[in-house]
Parts: sequence; structure tokens; C-alpha cells
Amino acid sequence: MKKLTVLSMIAAALLLTACGDSSTGAEAKAATEAKTETAAPAKCAADGKCGEGKCGGDKKSATTETKEAVSTATTEAKEAVSTAADKVKEAATEKATAAVDAVKETATSAVDKVKETATSAVESVKETATSAVDSAKAAATTATAAVASAVDTGAGKALYAKCAGCHGIDGKTKAMGKAAPVAGQSAADLETKLAGYKAGTTNAVGMGMLMKGQVASMSDEDIKAVSAYMAGL
Repeated sequence: MKKLTVLSMIAAALLLTACGDSSTGAEAKAATEAKTETAAPAKCAADGKCGEGKCGGDKKSATTETKEAVSTATTEAKEAVSTAADKVKEAATEKATAAVDAVKETATSAVDKVKETATSAVESVKETATSAVDSAKAAATTATAAVASAVDTGAGKALYAKCAGCHGIDGKTKAMGKAAPVAGQSAADLETKLAGYKAGTTNAVGMGMLMKGQVASMSDEDIKAVSAYMAGL
């Protein structure tokens, strides 16, 4: 009986000891695992591998996130500055182009006005010169005609002296009662008739032979002079 009791006590002690050891071992294992999990992130952070999923997941470190944010902000700032610079350059180019076009337009207008003024002045000078030349020509023609008329009149009057017996001193008498008065006829017509009488090709109202004898000794200049005189009667 005593032996059974002693054995029972020994068995109970062994069971208690086993349970205690088991509990202590489990607690020790849990503490080790917790320590390992705590140490791992610290080691990853020190190695800079948190961004590589080595620290219990895909979480990035604060340093990496900060770097990426700074890089993104820098890129965006550069793009914004570049865009602003392009806009400023475009605006400046447009203003410069507008200014150049305005200057060109003003210069062209000024040149056109100068050309127009110069052309007007040249035309005015030409017109004045032409008018002066025409006036001078007219005056010279008039003077020449006056001189010629005076000469022709003087010579023609002397030549008409032998014609006055038939045609009358004033040229209004019908020669032989047949021929038309010479006064009032044009110088050209009279000259043509006298030239025909001299050549023997004209025989108006049967006066051909008589008139041929009258003008036979007259030169072409004489016929012109006497014709001009008779036309003026």
C-alpha cells in the first residue's frame, strides 16, 4: 500500500515536471519568434531592402517614398517651367512679328506716297513743259505764217496787177462775164486752177487759152503767192 502511494506521488511529480517543461519551451519558442520578427524589419531597413519586399510585405520605406515624391515634384516643376517658357517665347514671337509687319506696312505706305508724289510732280513738269513747247510751236507757226502771208501778199499783189483788168481790183468781177469772181475762193482751189491753166489741163468756161497765156511765166511760188492774195480779197 505504501509502495503504491509512493509510486503515485512520483508519477504525479513527473507529470507536473513534464507539463512545466512543455509550457516553458512553448513560451521560449514564442519569444524567439517574436524577437526574430522584430529584428527582421530593423535589419531590412538597415540594408535598404524594405522596398524589395524583404520586411514582411511590399511596404516601401519612408525614405524611398520621399525620394519618389521629390522626383515626381521635380519632373512636374520642370514640365511646368518648360510649358511656361514655350508660351512666353510664342507670345514674344507673335509680338515681334506683329511689330515687324507694322513697320513694313508703314514703310511701304511711306514709299508709295513718295512714289506717288514724285510721279505727280514729274507728270506736272511734263505737262507744263509740253504746254510750253506747244505754245512755242504755235507761236512759231503763227509767226511763220504771218511772215509768209506778208511776203506772199506783197508778191501776190504785184503779180495780181495784170489780173485786175479782168477780175477787178477787188477780185469780185466776173472775167469776160463768165468766170466766177476770184475773191472768196480758197487759196488751195485757186492754186489748183492756176496750175491747171499753166499745164493746159484746165479750160473753165472756155478761158483755158487766155489763162494759160496769163500764168505761163509764173513759177510755182508765184502761183502760190497770187492765189493767197486773191483768197484774201
